[in-house]
Amino acid sequence: MKYLLAFLSVLQLSAFAQNKAGLTNQPDTSFSNYSAYLNAKKKYPEIRLVKDSVLPSIQDERNITYRTVGNTSLQIDVFRPKKIKGKRPAIIIIHGGGWRSGNRTQHYPLAERLAEKGFVCFTPAYRLSTEALYPAAVLDLKEAIRWVRAKAGKYHVDTTQIAVLGFSAGGQLATLLGTTGNNPIFTDPQSQLKKYSTKVNAIVDIDGTLAFIHPESGEGDDSKSTSAATYWFGYNKTEKPDLWRQAAALTYAGPQTPPTLFINSAVDRMHAGRTDYINDLKQGNVYTEVRAFPDTPHTFCLFEPWFTPTVNYITGFLDKIFPHNKNDRSE
Repeated sequence: MKYLLAFLSVLQLSAFAQNKAGLTNQPDTSFSNYSAYLNAKKKYPEIRLVKDSVLPSIQDERNITYRTVGNTSLQIDVFRPKKIKGKRPAIIIIHGGGWRSGNRTQHYPLAERLAEKGFVCFTPAYRLSTEALYPAAVLDLKEAIRWVRAKAGKYHVDTTQIAVLGFSAGGQLATLLGTTGNNPIFTDPQSQLKKYSTKVNAIVDIDGTLAFIHPESGEGDDSKSTSAATYWFGYNKTEKPDLWRQAAALTYAGPQTPPTLFINSAVDRMHAGRTDYINDLKQGNVYTEVRAFPDTPHTFCLFEPWFTPTVNYITGFLDKIFPHNKNDRSE
């Protein structure tokens, strides 16, 4: 089995103490849509930031608590068509920010536009590395998948058609969730919804790495300051490499992996391991698709002129995987 040690690493004693200096319990607000916009517009002055705007054809329900861990209440939002014919495919949308910053509101515009296309969209929060180290974020998002299944009747979700989508660190998390399904390595003893599956049926990865330890990866460079990934794991990649492999979707990719869409910027390191991942899926004839935008910043999906094509790529891909969505979509 690939990277067998990755599965065993949590059982092994480490010679290195886990570094918890990053657990400040203070929100890191350094990454936001507006800060990304100010940075990107220096090179791309024509870009337009897409803002939260509830469309007439959709309804939203915000700030629902889906999980409580200690004193932390994690919230999720729902965006869905006002007119729903039967059950609809669902998309769970995961924000980026280096596992340390960012928040779920950053993809409200994407959730709204995809809901307009007929999908029921969910935007969950998860614990960041200022509050809890890996694998807390993974366990939170596994619980979000369970919660969506538990609430499927209320929100008209087809539980055989659940996609997980993420941007940047959210893309890494989305592919990890999608490739691990009900893998017992990520069994959460605190789950209140254990009877529900954490399997998903499609993955959309927007500029999220697939491998932390890989020739193409730029993650874990601590030469100038502690990297985002090192903060998240509490170990650098030389201290406990098996843990870094355990969190990589490439470790698990294979014939059982759901169909996957990659949407990428011009920043090559943000799709480290993509070719290897696709080759692993090809062995099982699993469908993959790659869409890349040349001459774009990493944060391209937050801005026009790339936001609308991104929505269209996602919709086109998921309509192939969940074909009745296109047939039943309310226009």
